[in-house]
Amino acid sequence: MRGSGIAVGSPFCDRAARWLRGVEGVLAAICAALLLVLLVVVLMTVVLRYGFNTGFVGSEELGIWLHVALIAFGAPLALNSALAMRLDVFTARLPPGGRDAAAVLSDTCTVLAGLVLAFGSARIATMLGGVAPALGLPEWIRFGFLGAGGAMIVVVLALQRLAEGRWRSLMVALAAGFGLYLVTAQMTVPVGWPSSVVLGLFAAMGVVVAAPLPHALIAAAYLAVAFGSPLPEQAIVSYTVGGMSKFLLLAIPFFLLAGGLLTLSGTAARIVRFAASLVGHRRAGLAQTTLLTSVLFSGASGSSVANAAFGSATLQPELVKNGYAPAQAGAIVASTSVLDNVIPPSIAFLILAVATNLSVGALLVGGLMAGALMAMCLAVAIHLSANSQSMARAGAAERWRSARAAIPAFGLGIIVVVGIRMGVVTVTEAAALAALYTLVLGIGTRLTMMSLYAAFRQSAIEASAIGLLIGAAGPFAFLMAVDNVSSLVSSLISGLGLGPLGVLIVINVLLVMVGLVLDIGAAILLFAPIFLPLAVAAGVDPIHFGVILVVNLMIGGLTPPFGMLVFVVSGVTKVPAGALFRAILPYLAALFVSLALLTAGAVIL
Repeated sequence: MRGSGIAVGSPFCDRAARWLRGVEGVLAAICAALLLVLLVVVLMTVVLRYGFNTGFVGSEELGIWLHVALIAFGAPLALNSALAMRLDVFTARLPPGGRDAAAVLSDTCTVLAGLVLAFGSARIATMLGGVAPALGLPEWIRFGFLGAGGAMIVVVLALQRLAEGRWRSLMVALAAGFGLYLVTAQMTVPVGWPSSVVLGLFAAMGVVVAAPLPHALIAAAYLAVAFGSPLPEQAIVSYTVGGMSKFLLLAIPFFLLAGGLLTLSGTAARIVRFAASLVGHRRAGLAQTTLLTSVLFSGASGSSVANAAFGSATLQPELVKNGYAPAQAGAIVASTSVLDNVIPPSIAFLILAVATNLSVGALLVGGLMAGALMAMCLAVAIHLSANSQSMARAGAAERWRSARAAIPAFGLGIIVVVGIRMGVVTVTEAAALAALYTLVLGIGTRLTMMSLYAAFRQSAIEASAIGLLIGAAGPFAFLMAVDNVSSLVSSLISGLGLGPLGVLIVINVLLVMVGLVLDIGAAILLFAPIFLPLAVAAGVDPIHFGVILVVNLMIGGLTPPFGMLVFVVSGVTKVPAGALFRAILPYLAALFVSLALLTAGAVIL
């Protein structure tokens, strides 16, 4: 790469690479251990309540603190993962010099975000007094976790660039990041614009140069201070920590762990065989098997990214071997993966519940019905557009054997949905039980300790990336509330004089536009509190609207330029994202049909 100054593979680069591996190894071990302790704490709460009719004082607060620590120490490891949420569509079209410049700007954004987290947390720690009521520990410790995480983001970034031989680019990014950090606190720029608009513009600049979305949001919140934002550095960190300090969010790492263990234990492969025995003989049988596998796997992982990665590695190559074009095979995997964040358990619905205080149980039931409708629409699209080649019809005995082998996976869905709907356990406790269930399955299939460690490590890293995004959206959401964005949007839509269907159509169009450029988690956190009151005021059931919102934004995972699911599939299969975007059009149309039916149902029912 230009401007590196040091050849990759030189002793200096090798030394930096060894240090990087050492630091990442330590952080990964800490994250895996934190996730294990989190799991034990939540499971202990369930055991004490039902086994001894007592409780664990401070368990909820301890879980929140451990989750913040998990996010803090896992964030540096997510710098280069798919969940770092980098939008590289624009930078990929630049000439080499332009890509190098964009990379420096992206690193500058990451450095600035790390500095804000590190120094902002340190300032809070020196100012904050008191102890946590249940734990008896100083309150500053919780912020200290995120401060340490911010510092480690900068350290890991520096080691990565040194290992790549890009020391000159690193020096420029560090100088620019520190310079912006120092100058922003000393300057005032009167522009007269709402602070949320300024933050949004700076965040958009960061996203365009492929900075990780959470880093772009945090850096933008800090830069907005110079333009009149009422959120100083300490408040930015406080709202970031506050956004991730919710007990419900602990369900996310547990669901991710359950999905990872299902794949490692071979249970996911049994789901594929069972799906093939049911629909493999039909027209486009292997493609229909991919769809049914997504439906069944959705009841286990709760993560569309996890399903997209699994399908890309296992199902896409089989589709290609059976005559499907690589792009079409990848498009089928990506489009069917949408179902994982709709059919329960769903991480998207958990985030929506945090943002709006809607009932998680009611949302999951609504997601089950919406997922069934989406699956039927996709089945029609696959039947009409995919290869007509089918598999041999499975006999009754083979179907019975595959069904028995897949029964353990179905037990997972029963634990989650029934446990939550009957009020036996909370959502977080249900997720912990699901993780324990899959852990037992993994041990039963003789998974090695290294495999189990890898599952805990990967789940912790993915959860930390999602958690940091949720926290980073906190300052933006606060500024939109201060700027009364919700009332402005409400007045604008109300002024159109539309009925319930018209209001839903306008909101859907706006959400589609949002989904083009924002990850679903950030979009839910920022826009659900704005649009939900509008829908309710128009007479739409809030749960039904919540389902529509999640379905709409999940479709955004397939649309350019962001298309997270498309980029996950592209990364695993090496099929160009542009080819996948073109091949996905028939399935995208089917999903929009299901969205239209859900929208009409909200008015008719």
